Amino acid sequence: MSNKIVVAITGASGAIYAKLLLDKLVTLQDQFTEVGIVMSRNAQEIWASELGNQDYLNYPFRYFEKHDFSAPFASGSAKYNIMIVVPCSMGTLGRIAQGISDDLVTRAADVILKERRKLILVARDTPYSLIHIKNMELITLAGGIICPATPSFYSHPRTIEDVACTVVDRVLDLAGLDLNTFRWGRGNVE
Repeated sequence: MSNKIVVAITGASGAIYAKLLLDKLVTLQDQFTEVGIVMSRNAQEIWASELGNQDYLNYPFRYFEKHDFSAPFASGSAKYNIMIVVPCSMGTLGRIAQGISDDLVTRAADVILKERRKLILVARDTPYSLIHIKNMELITLAGGIICPATPSFYSHPRTIEDVACTVVDRVLDLAGLDLNTFRWGRGNVE
């Protein structure tokens, strides 16, 4: 099956993760046929605040409004097989965990879970409350993957982007995409 990917960008801090994920997807275009993006207004404001630009408008992917339930990935019949929510706010995570499909992000996540496809939530908040942990448990039990935006340092990252890429590369690995990145025991790959 050719990969069809949904990327949802929510209003949590961590726009750098979304940017770097989109940058990497541009370089991996031979590994998917479609990428659909849903980005909340809060996410757009946080991107502008944290990154100082509106470069999210410059990617060659298809964008959908947050309440566009006619988007193809609002139905399992469109066969989108990967969904990445990056960064994932705890509000979005909680609505997904409870099956509240009140916008395109939560509806798409519901579809991905019910179709037993790959859902990856890049949780960015810290610390976690017991409510957050219980919601993460529900999503995990339903087949989703919680991948906190927790960078690693064994690859000796030198810049903020390098640090954030340790998370993004892990997300892409979890999605099943093939990329050239640092591997433990193999040394740093440039």
